[in-house]
Amino acid sequence: MRHYVSAVCGLWLAAVAPVQAEPVVVVELFTSQGCSACPPADEFVAMLASDPRILPLALHVDYWDYIGWADKFAHPKFTDRQRAYARAAGSRTIYTPQLIIGGRDRIEGFAPEETADRLRAHLAEGSPVRLSVTRQGDLLVIHAEADPPLTEPVRVQLVRYKPAETVTIERGENAGRTITYTNIVTSWEGLGDWGGQEPLELTAAFAGQEPGAVIVQGAGPATILAAARVE
Repeated sequence: MRHYVSAVCGLWLAAVAPVQAEPVVVVELFTSQGCSACPPADEFVAMLASDPRILPLALHVDYWDYIGWADKFAHPKFTDRQRAYARAAGSRTIYTPQLIIGGRDRIEGFAPEETADRLRAHLAEGSPVRLSVTRQGDLLVIHAEADPPLTEPVRVQLVRYKPAETVTIERGENAGRTITYTNIVTSWEGLGDWGGQEPLELTAAFAGQEPGAVIVQGAGPATILAAARVE
């Protein structure tokens, strides 16, 4: 499995090798330590993290915990976010693993070739929003402009994540496996809404050593218009 994923990912990276700076594409993985189908997707997301144009974020959901292994990274808020995506798409069903690319494209299960195709399309797209984020000690200074101006308000969000942690799973469907998880989301908070008509200037608290990202996204949740890493 690892060799297959590496080959697909390598072909995709070669196909989209940049000649200039590209926007950051956010890839949300809804996963769980208790889900036997999730480890290949977890591994694939770790490979995506090596590309600076892609920001994979692992959101661990809590609805697998009943099987006998409580995912230490899971949070009900992440389950709620996945359900909100399903409602926005007119679906009553949620899955693990599931990828949401750019806030818009839904991929259920482990599908590296489809994921590569969708990522190519997102990397080729432009965005009306230009976003910049500067860290000043324990504060972030966020600036955004939209050209042309936006027709609907968007949400400015701050994500914090742990770059990696290895877990030995003792019970549940993955009992006996040791898995390294990448870009584990620890918090996802709203900073406010922006109308997109005038430039945005915003400050936000950013203490501690965990990296993060600022994400500008349509309500729904819907399309992610811009994202910027914060180290």
